[in-house]
Amino acid sequence: MFNPLKTNKMKIFSEQSLRHFDFWGGAQENANELSWEQFDNLESILEDAYPDGIDATDLNDMMWFEFDTIKEWLGIEDDDEEEEEND
Repeated sequence: MFNPLKTNKMKIFSEQSLRHFDFWGGAQENANELSWEQFDNLESILEDAYPDGIDATDLNDMMWFEFDTIKEWLGIEDDDEEEEEND
């Protein structure tokens, strides 16, 4: 029987393009560094790595705290690395 005072938790999944994901905190700044093409490539990588999907918080944390790894996957070199190679 339905009880409006009882609080149940339900997982809600949504399928959306990575381009349109609403990042927050430091992840938003990192996401702003990527082009649409890089987002598309990252989306393909993540679909292979997480075939059942990824939690929004985990995705945001990855973009925030693992951005060096993401850039490595996408073949993006750090500005610091380029400067060291040119010295």
